[in-house]
Amino acid sequence: MKKRFLFGPIILAFFLFFTVILIPKAWLLKLVPKERVETAATELNPTMFQGMYLQDKALEDPQYLPIYGSSELSRLDAFHPSNYFKVNNQGFTPYLVGKGGSQSLIHAINFAVRSDQLKGKKIVFIISPQWFQKGGSDEAHFAPNFSALQAYNLVFNQNDDSELNKKLIKRMLNFHAVKNDVLLSALFKAELEQDKVALSLLTPPAKAYRSILEKKDIYYSIVKGISPKRTISQDVKNKSWDELKQMAEKVGAEESNNNEFKISNGVYKRLEPQLTKLKDRKKNMNYAESVEFHDFHLMMDVLKESGAEPLFILVPVHGKFYDYTGFPNKGRTDFYKKIKKEIEQEGFQVADLTNHEYDPYFLKDTLHLGWKGWVYVDEAIEAFYTDAQ
Repeated sequence: MKKRFLFGPIILAFFLFFTVILIPKAWLLKLVPKERVETAATELNPTMFQGMYLQDKALEDPQYLPIYGSSELSRLDAFHPSNYFKVNNQGFTPYLVGKGGSQSLIHAINFAVRSDQLKGKKIVFIISPQWFQKGGSDEAHFAPNFSALQAYNLVFNQNDDSELNKKLIKRMLNFHAVKNDVLLSALFKAELEQDKVALSLLTPPAKAYRSILEKKDIYYSIVKGISPKRTISQDVKNKSWDELKQMAEKVGAEESNNNEFKISNGVYKRLEPQLTKLKDRKKNMNYAESVEFHDFHLMMDVLKESGAEPLFILVPVHGKFYDYTGFPNKGRTDFYKKIKKEIEQEGFQVADLTNHEYDPYFLKDTLHLGWKGWVYVDEAIEAFYTDAQ
């Protein structure tokens, strides 16, 4: 009886596994709710970021303006684009893509597998200076954001002779998240070496596994994720930019009144015990010298090749806090100048907000946009979207 009890769940698991494989993808797609893309727009669901279906649908629909970034996207308040443009309809809905650790390479892969959908598409991309540590993206940030489905699609859905895709593949092979996937890493190596024998042997199992990942992606598209707590605020409706900035200053002052850095009270309470240790700890830092620039250029190359029309939003660090940690001013200003110059050399637009390093309430904490910062971002997005409409 015990053996029968033990083997029962295993047999059931195998049955369900093979059932999922055999179910036609078209059947599963019929189960995706019609409003699913709309709910995913502000859901900030990692499974959507690592998938294909919902992002593809959003790019197909002119209603959505994709906004790519990282952890700042989850700093929701009344001034956040997802709220501001909800109550001040400008003809589009922000579609948020990114979480902590979503750095240049992760976005580059995401763009590369859907480059055919990006031609002429306006998108917004928020750059975090903190990505530009000397070593760039590390395993701890890359692995949780890496998408095996997108990686397989990079080989099968795109031009096999694309030198840009090969650069992305070569870069990905530096990470254990890729190297430890035996099938994927072997496929990548065969692709780089154009080993036709190996490719012919690896392609059938790789495509079978990709099919499983596609169905998993559709399953997650069917099931609504857990959205962050979000209350729609009408307070920002029909206000001028000056009025919004004044409102943001007032809210920021109320929510950051327990510290000299003017950051969120809750953040400061967690930060305060570490302050003494952080004093002058970053004297040798320089964001202008980072491996991340290589990945950022790869991402820009993908966008340029695809014909996308991005607006890059360059945000500042928290000047007062960075001074406290000893981070050299030159290590920040050199970065701002360098990245702005390189973006403009590619012919892309930049909204440069870096002169707000010392502007109170521009950031919600030591890293992330909030309150007043979001107002400036909203203003830049609105101008970008309405230009030549």
